[in-house]
Amino acid sequence: MKLSPQEKAEHRAAFRQMTPAKKLDHIFTYYKIPIAVALFLLIFVGDMVYRQVTRKEPLVYLAITNISVGEELETALTEGFVAYTGAAPKKNEVPVYRQLYLSRDPGSENHQYAYASRLKLMASIQAQELDLVLMNRESYDYLSQEGYLYDLPSVLPQDGALSRRLEPYLRENTVILEDNSIEYNLNEAETYEAVTAQAVNGVEVSSLPLFRDAGFSDAVYLGVIGNSPCLPAVFSYLEYLLGA
Repeated sequence: MKLSPQEKAEHRAAFRQMTPAKKLDHIFTYYKIPIAVALFLLIFVGDMVYRQVTRKEPLVYLAITNISVGEELETALTEGFVAYTGAAPKKNEVPVYRQLYLSRDPGSENHQYAYASRLKLMASIQAQELDLVLMNRESYDYLSQEGYLYDLPSVLPQDGALSRRLEPYLRENTVILEDNSIEYNLNEAETYEAVTAQAVNGVEVSSLPLFRDAGFSDAVYLGVIGNSPCLPAVFSYLEYLLGA
């Protein structure tokens, strides 16, 4: 019900005569919902502003699969590249997907882990939020066979400078063009058959200075995801690794 001016004046006068405790109780009793809504909006807006102010722009996205990378090497792979590009560290970053495990035939103890890793990998690729993968041979074979990796000679810059520097480290692997895996897994085919091709889709980085003393006992590879939207940054990253 709408109050008359006289009634409003009487309410104000009564409120002024209340003790501080009673004023707080009165405000809480009659205005708690508007206050709660206002606080929620304030927190929500403040959080959005904070996220926007502190948000960093990804230069490239990197996934690390089937290998463990120490803190020093990861810093070189992320903060080191940001510094190499001259970008502001407070505004730019190299996001990393860690602790992924990829295998075409994982053991029973790793089956759920491998399944979750594949889902995360596919989601990041679909969102175009994955550019580079650092991996062991098992993971390299999986990503190559599944067709996730660029054939590097077909996308490297035309001037050939980067290609010539990368040539000693480029590696060839198998790509499955088509197969009968569904029928074979459903016992509708007696033997597994596949049509394959070879592609130069990996860079063996183990012997590069940045990786040489990192403690890897086996070869480590770097691949470029086939739908990466930022190839110039990827090429810059490869140049960084070659010279780091």
